[in-house]
Amino acid sequence: MRNNIHSLLGFFMSIFLLISCQSNQKNMVVFSPDGNIETEFGLNKNGGPFYTVKYNGDVLIDSSFISFDFKDIPSLKDNFKISNINTKKNDSEWKMPWGEQSTVRDHNNELKIFLEESTELNRKINIIFKVFNDGVGFRYEFPEQDNLGEVLITDENTEFNLTEDHDSWWIPGDWDIYEHLYNETKLSEIDAISKRNHPNLASTYIPENAVNTPFTMRTADGVHLSFHEANLTNYSGMTLKVDPENLSLTSELVGSERLGGKAKLSTPFETPWRTIQISDRAGDLIESKMILNLNDPNKIGDVSYFTPMKYVGIWWEMHIGKSTWDLEGSQDMTTFTEGEASAKGHGANTENAKKYIDFASSNGIKGLLVEGWNTGWDKWINTEDREGVFDFMTPYPDYDFDAVVAYAKEKGVEIIMHHETSAAPRTYEKQMHEAYDFMKKNGMNSVKTGYVGKIIPKGEYHHGQWMVNHYHKVLEEAAKKKIAINAHEPIKATGKRRTYPNAISREGLRGQEFNAWSVERGNPPNHLPIVAFTRMLSGPIDFTPGVFNIKLDGYREESQINTTLAHQLALYVTIYSPIQMVCDLPEHYMIGDKIHPMFQFIADVGVDWEQSKVLDGEVGEHVAIARKEKETGNWFVGGITDENARTQIIDFSFLEEDKTYIAKIYKDGPDAHWDDNPLDYAIEEVELTNISTLKLNMAPGGGFAISLIEK
Repeated sequence: MRNNIHSLLGFFMSIFLLISCQSNQKNMVVFSPDGNIETEFGLNKNGGPFYTVKYNGDVLIDSSFISFDFKDIPSLKDNFKISNINTKKNDSEWKMPWGEQSTVRDHNNELKIFLEESTELNRKINIIFKVFNDGVGFRYEFPEQDNLGEVLITDENTEFNLTEDHDSWWIPGDWDIYEHLYNETKLSEIDAISKRNHPNLASTYIPENAVNTPFTMRTADGVHLSFHEANLTNYSGMTLKVDPENLSLTSELVGSERLGGKAKLSTPFETPWRTIQISDRAGDLIESKMILNLNDPNKIGDVSYFTPMKYVGIWWEMHIGKSTWDLEGSQDMTTFTEGEASAKGHGANTENAKKYIDFASSNGIKGLLVEGWNTGWDKWINTEDREGVFDFMTPYPDYDFDAVVAYAKEKGVEIIMHHETSAAPRTYEKQMHEAYDFMKKNGMNSVKTGYVGKIIPKGEYHHGQWMVNHYHKVLEEAAKKKIAINAHEPIKATGKRRTYPNAISREGLRGQEFNAWSVERGNPPNHLPIVAFTRMLSGPIDFTPGVFNIKLDGYREESQINTTLAHQLALYVTIYSPIQMVCDLPEHYMIGDKIHPMFQFIADVGVDWEQSKVLDGEVGEHVAIARKEKETGNWFVGGITDENARTQIIDFSFLEEDKTYIAKIYKDGPDAHWDDNPLDYAIEEVELTNISTLKLNMAPGGGFAISLIEK
């Protein structure tokens, strides 16, 4: 009752302060519905707009100013006056067609400030704040006006001035990729320029000491912050430039050398939302749906043509050097790393595809991805002229496309198309309509797109406005054809899956394949306990879990996966995606002629959820998540840890009352260790109810996975 009163007081107090200030330009305040987050907006003596954010009375974001610089016209910085204000209370629910939960509540208090210059230019800009119980989002509106038409933004200067030197988890503000390892430092110690931590990231560009978002921090008092953006549309992606000395962040947009600026627009237009998620508990960052709520509702309608699924693929074998993408025998992963191709044989051949289909059909796996099936793989990587290399409809002669499609249909397996664009978006836009029609003709409803390499035309970057618009166009055109998109080498997720739920997943991180290349370049055991609280806050991840041949025996024996086997199982729960790859070779899931006992969890685990709960976790250390599957009502729990052994106590109070569940527990064996003994495992079965607790030991780099089926 007290919290409800606090919430009402907070909302009505914000209205009172707003109304009282219209004539004398005092600062305006808007609270979150629960009253815990307070956002204040004001103008300084020069008419410069600023804001602050408090949480439970403590200042998290001190006075932070806002301005815009343009090419050839004066900046929008000061000399503003407030011409009007609007306030609104928003509280509604909406259904996710697929996702981490079925229903999302959108509950916030909104403040809109109308600003205009007091100079003769009289230019106008509106700022909208939405304050949720789990954070703050704000965006800028540029209305249509006489003295501001077409503009080229050279800088958006949105400040985030921190009050302490927080613990920070970050990757460099790269304009092309998100494939760097995460760093853990104090805010004052961030040095993005020198942290190019993989020698093979040749397409990267890091012009500033900036970080990419989501950017997660923890205060000395244990408050968690994450900075990101929502609804990135017709604008440039935002990195955050770091001033280590002053503990300040400033928006740094990805640029275009062709434009000579950051974003070209014509009024009226609006920017993406700048977001600050706030929580006491690290797990609440994962449970937050604020980013989604700052996006528009579904505009493409029914997406039942996409079915959340697990899938196998002719993919991992190219990374470990078993086979090549191209028929000519030159394109395995050594092409991108070091040496010459060592693989024997083209992976995407008819016989091999049927082998994967048989395995999928026998184990309840609904999808098959085939990479390297189409011509052009021998031509694209060693040339600057990559336009028109792939056509997405002509198979290599050893791949009988029609026969594979017919066999997959007979076995109840859906083929996922693969379109590697070779970072030549103009060619792809010319081809996509015919390619999508070809897909639908052959019963394919989803496609994995790829953009490896430097963007053509020269001077554009993966995360700039030009490519943001390309990725958006792909979503729109695919939706018209009832096709779902899993984008690799993408722009980051910003919640647009709410508006375009055919945006099912994306890469956009240092994925599983890095583990196949060499030990020192692989992902360390703490990688995914960081990713869960950073990259995963933006949206679903096609991480490709499920490696059973942890040491890559028989292939790249100098490399390995830096987890235990139980950790790999847990990823199907802890790292969310509505499509989850079962990435290893089919033979690695077998012991003799029988399926590996640990594979049963992969066969059983869901991919589409009624609800999700983060049970425990700390950034970079460990995370445990429980998810309830739609339709069946079965629960699945996954937990992973970093290089440190850890004991996890699971409280099963999330289960329904008066029901008994059969829990099958897949865990690290007593001698398990990510490096010394990664394949040591144990499986046990117990009965549990909602008053049960369970203590599980996780080995270094280890984890556990639990299936809970009602008795």
